[in-house]
Amino acid sequence: MGWILDGIPETREQALMIQTCGISPRHVIVLSAPDTVLIERNLGKRIDPYNGEVYHTTFDWPSDTEVQSRLKVPLGISEEETAKRLMEYHKNINRILPSYPKILKVISSDQPCVDVFYQALTYVQSQHRSNAPFTPKILLCGPTGSGKSLQAALLAQKYGIINVCCGHLLKEALASNSNIGEYIRPFFEQEMQVPDQIIIRVLINRLSKQDCIRCGWVLHGFPQDLNQATLLDNAGFMPNRVFFLNVPYDSVIERLTLRRTDPATGERYHLMYKPPPTMQIQKRLMQHPEDTEEKVKLKIDSFYRNSSLLEDYFDDVIYVNGDQDPYTVFEYIESGIILPLPTKVTL
Repeated sequence: MGWILDGIPETREQALMIQTCGISPRHVIVLSAPDTVLIERNLGKRIDPYNGEVYHTTFDWPSDTEVQSRLKVPLGISEEETAKRLMEYHKNINRILPSYPKILKVISSDQPCVDVFYQALTYVQSQHRSNAPFTPKILLCGPTGSGKSLQAALLAQKYGIINVCCGHLLKEALASNSNIGEYIRPFFEQEMQVPDQIIIRVLINRLSKQDCIRCGWVLHGFPQDLNQATLLDNAGFMPNRVFFLNVPYDSVIERLTLRRTDPATGERYHLMYKPPPTMQIQKRLMQHPEDTEEKVKLKIDSFYRNSSLLEDYFDDVIYVNGDQDPYTVFEYIESGIILPLPTKVTL
C-alpha cells in the first residue's frame, strides 16, 4: 500500500533519526510559497471551538451563519508569530534537504490546489533511475556505534536497494510466531546468542526474496566472524562491495554511553551532541542497559577480535573513516559503489 508522511522531519536531527530507523521515502516533496503569501493565509484561519473544524476567511468560509458567529481566531497565528516560525522553518529546511538527494522535488504551492495536486501526483508516480552500475550486494562492517544502520538506510533510500539488518530480521521472525520464530524465542528469553545455523536460515529466506534479487541489498549485523562469513558465502550470497567503517575506540564509547531516553516522551538525547533543554528533563533521563560502558566495551572488543579474519576473507575491502559527518561518510561509500572497484584503498 505504501505511506505518506507529513510534519516530520522538522530538523536535520529528526531526518537522521528517521533514516537510522530504516524509514526511507522514495519521493520527497517540498511545497514552497513566498512568506508574504503564507502569512496572509495564516492570518485568515478561523476555528470552530465546537468541533475543531478549521475555516478560512477567504478560501473556505462557512455558509451557515450560526457557525460563522462562533468562529474564533486560533492562538499563535499573528503576523509576528507566523514570521518567527517561518524563520525557524527556513533555517531547518536548508539542513534537511541534503538528506534526500536525487528524490527531492520542490513544487510551488502558490497556485490552485488542483495544479499542486497533479504536479505532486505526477512526481510520485515517476520511477528513479539508480546510479549503481550493477545490482548492489553491499556488506557494511564495523563495531557497534560505527554508523552502519544509518549508512544502510541512506544507501537503501538513494539506490532503492533493500536494507537487511540481521538483528531486525531475528526480531521480526520472533514476532511472526512462525516455526523459525519458535526456535529463536528461547535464546531471546535467556539473552543468549542465536546459533549461526538459525541466523543463516533467516538470512537466506530474506535475501532470496524477489525484491532483494531484483533491487539488490545492503546487509549489516552479519557476518560478525569468519564462520558466519563462510556460511554466507556457501549460501551463495557473497557481497560485491564490502565496507569497513573505522571509528576510534573512544569515539564509539562517547557515541553510545552518553545516549539517553526521556521515559515520559520517548525523545532521545545525547548528553554531548543533543543535551536535554531543561534540568527537569535531564533528571528523568534513562540509559538503555546495552549502552553501559561495560557492555559497549565487550561488543567493541568482540568485533576487533574477529575483524582481521573478516577483512582477509573478503576481497577488495574498502576502508572508510566513520568518525566524521554521516553525509561525508556516505559520499565515500557511494564513491566505492559507483566507481570501478579498487584493489585496496583507504578513504
